[in-house]
Amino acid sequence: SAVALLVLAALALGLALALLPRAPVNRSCTAPGNRTGFLCDDRVTCVPASWVCDRASNCRNGEDEQEQLCGDLPHSLPGYLVFYCSNPRSWVYADQRCNGMNDCGDCSDETWSLAACPPCGQDWWSCSPVHFKFCSCIPRRLCRDGIQHCLGWSDEFFC
Repeated sequence: SAVALLVLAALALGLALALLPRAPVNRSCTAPGNRTGFLCDDRVTCVPASWVCDRASNCRNGEDEQEQLCGDLPHSLPGYLVFYCSNPRSWVYADQRCNGMNDCGDCSDETWSLAACPPCGQDWWSCSPVHFKFCSCIPRRLCRDGIQHCLGWSDEFFC
């Protein structure tokens, strides 16, 4: 009977420990291309923020698509995965901020102080684009291609 009591006490302790709230797992990581990412359960795989809740499982156990994470977008996402545009009802994934593309629709993810983007990188040309797709830089691959991408044609004459 002493052994039975010991076994019961061990089981009760194990159950109590299992029911204790666990500290939240820090899943912030840096994905390839220096992008904001989500760390999978394996603690090795880091998927870009924009791959979370995209209806395609990128983590081995599918944790990037779980209802707890994806149930009420963007509110159910951890803050490090979300960037809110200047329009409070609009948001993009954090890895879409400062990527050179006008993901918010008003360039607030690229040029406004909220975004805090660095100047155009070496693969980009700084100008006022004529295409709504870009905000303050265009990819250098578009330079001198015979098509105007910047006001004043700087992409064709100076880039």
